[in-house]
Amino acid sequence: MKHSNSNPLHRALYRIMRPLARLLLRNGIPFAEFAELVKRAYVDAALEDFADERRKPTDSRAAVMTGLTRKEVKKQREILAGEQDGSRGARYENRASRVVSGWVHDAAFQAGDGEPAELPFDGPLSFSELVRRYSGDMTPRAVLEELERVGVVEAEASGTLALRQRAYVPAGDSEEMLQIFGEDVSDLIATIDHNLTGSEGDSQPLFQRTLVYNNIPPEVMARWRRYAAEQSQTMLEQLDKWLGPHDRDIASHGKGKVSGDSVRTGVGIFYFEDPVQPDPEGKRK
Repeated sequence: MKHSNSNPLHRALYRIMRPLARLLLRNGIPFAEFAELVKRAYVDAALEDFADERRKPTDSRAAVMTGLTRKEVKKQREILAGEQDGSRGARYENRASRVVSGWVHDAAFQAGDGEPAELPFDGPLSFSELVRRYSGDMTPRAVLEELERVGVVEAEASGTLALRQRAYVPAGDSEEMLQIFGEDVSDLIATIDHNLTGSEGDSQPLFQRTLVYNNIPPEVMARWRRYAAEQSQTMLEQLDKWLGPHDRDIASHGKGKVSGDSVRTGVGIFYFEDPVQPDPEGKRK
């Protein structure tokens, strides 16, 4: 095995792991607990992603692939079976986000110009009806309190409710933010993996672009943050206008059942910045 300093994959993994280690330490996750999760992920990938379609995946084959003992593979497989029993393939969808999406796309809750209408809390075509259509068993009051907390919905002087933002993003290191963190990083890595290996077959590369500069003066950063956020939000709203109406839940006004295969797809945008530290020779890095 090559030394980690000369292995491009090792260098890339270290760059991934460094901020992840910071997040784990801040949330009280020690290395031993993280190592158990890594073992579980290795076993899950070996059994699912590298399974031989002609034969049932075995603990012995997974042990050979992962470098773990068969006993350890069996232990992790049993844990996975307990966690995923009856839920494999189920999609996590934030219910507050589904309410916002229904408000934006369902014509029943739009004004004459096609924009999200101001809604009364109760009654026909109200916020409560919107919640019943798109959030399952969540109470309208609980959904409203959460959307007001993050500034997505605001109560007007007339008593109606107005949608102020077309995207729901939970605040802080909440359970929902951590769920988004898991999905976003997983999706990005899956896209990179596809682009690294997908060209070997007939599949086309997935869109993956990043804009980076490393010599920006600090005095422009406040304006850049605002501009980047505004432009990114505008682009996502344009993409949402095209894709949202094709969602089966929205097309059926929250009452339809999924029939046949479904595809999970989307586009992710994230902003980043960090100071450029000079190395001992005075060069930026």
